[in-house]
Amino acid sequence: MRKITKIDIVTRPNKLDELKEAMNGIGVQGMTVSQVYGCGLQKGHTEVYRGQEYHINLVPKIKVEIVVCEVPTERVIETAQRVLRTGQVGDGKIFVYNVENAVRIRTGVEGDAAIMDEK
Repeated sequence: MRKITKIDIVTRPNKLDELKEAMNGIGVQGMTVSQVYGCGLQKGHTEVYRGQEYHINLVPKIKVEIVVCEVPTERVIETAQRVLRTGQVGDGKIFVYNVENAVRIRTGVEGDAAIMDEK
């Protein structure tokens, strides 16, 4: 069984289409995308609503979850950095995890075969 790795990418929502295209280009077959809110170095921003000033400390982001065993983890990380880096605060973070097991619910197949394309 090959090593299974999960890569979480938290970044700007407007970069999603470009990131999806780049991941497809290197052979990533699937991903899960969530709309999330977070704060880091950006520290949020101030908005005015009906004359009242509000400090918004959670900024809208997307979280892209990718699980790989065939595509090298380093290639996914390098590709994501190339596509997402603007050089500005708020570009995001990449987190990498080892996955102990994966199970395809429909068939019960486990391990790396559970995340690979059925042929």
